[in-house]
Amino acid sequence: MAEKLKIKLSIADRVYPLTIDPSQEEGLRKAAKNIEQLAKKFEQSYAVRDKQDVLAMCALQFASKIEQRGIDTLTGSEEALDRLSALDDLISSKLGLK
Repeated sequence: MAEKLKIKLSIADRVYPLTIDPSQEEGLRKAAKNIEQLAKKFEQSYAVRDKQDVLAMCALQFASKIEQRGIDTLTGSEEALDRLSALDDLISSKLGLK
């Protein structure tokens, strides 16, 4: 079993000590950096002073991206299934199977 790694991440002027698998470090550091950048953008754009409001806006932004990807994937899958079904019908009709 891999040894755990202790790291500290800074988000919204707070330090969060974490004990993680070494394989998670890069992703967590990138995520913290993205949150910090987005929080600064919100603070500058909307003159928001309350960190909780900024973090809520960040959470909404990231969650909506994840949800939209899921919707887009589902839509893409449905379109692919429709095309495959149409192709199957075409091949079946050419082969005299339908």
